[in-house]
Amino acid sequence: MDLDKHSAAPAAPAQLRASDADRDRIANILGDAVAEGRLTAEEHSERLDALYAVKTVGELEALVRDLPAGPAGGLPAGPPGGNTGDYTENVISVCSGSSRRGRWRPGPRTRAVAVMGDVTIDLTEAVFEQQLTELHVTCILGTAEILVPENVTLRGFGNGILGNFDIRGESRGETDPQAPVVVVRGFALLGSIEARPKPGARLVDLAHRMRHKHHN
Repeated sequence: MDLDKHSAAPAAPAQLRASDADRDRIANILGDAVAEGRLTAEEHSERLDALYAVKTVGELEALVRDLPAGPAGGLPAGPPGGNTGDYTENVISVCSGSSRRGRWRPGPRTRAVAVMGDVTIDLTEAVFEQQLTELHVTCILGTAEILVPENVTLRGFGNGILGNFDIRGESRGETDPQAPVVVVRGFALLGSIEARPKPGARLVDLAHRMRHKHHN
């Protein structure tokens, strides 16, 4: 009876709803694949878009089945509320203004909250130490502005209720397939979230920086 119970277990994870930790693992596999030349910049872009559109673990697996380190027996399920979902930095504004700008090192996951206040996250001079950087933004009667360099790939997934969620001029980073990817995931209630490339702002020598990190 124990054997029957264990033999049926592997099929279940594919039907589970995907967690943030599951998406992070797949994003890392895709990032390695484009860095090694296994995926083109366009293929990486398409799969990254799908990464945030699909809902189940099985659908995530399909995105990396043809890549090294792609899961053969299902993604390992991360514990609910585990450390993989923790934010590396918080930018919070309540009835005030907060900003993060200049020469700084954004972590993989940054949370920004604006409640009757303003938040600015300026990545134009940031030093990216990973390919995928996620910003989770919540605005309630507030505003949030995100600025990225022109040659960083920008993606947005979110919505607004009596508010605005606007990703302007999504950049693709075609000039360098190893360019960092910034994903803005947001929700605005009677507020506004805007992300856009800053004209004239570019990260230089992206390929050297990412390759140096990959080989160390």
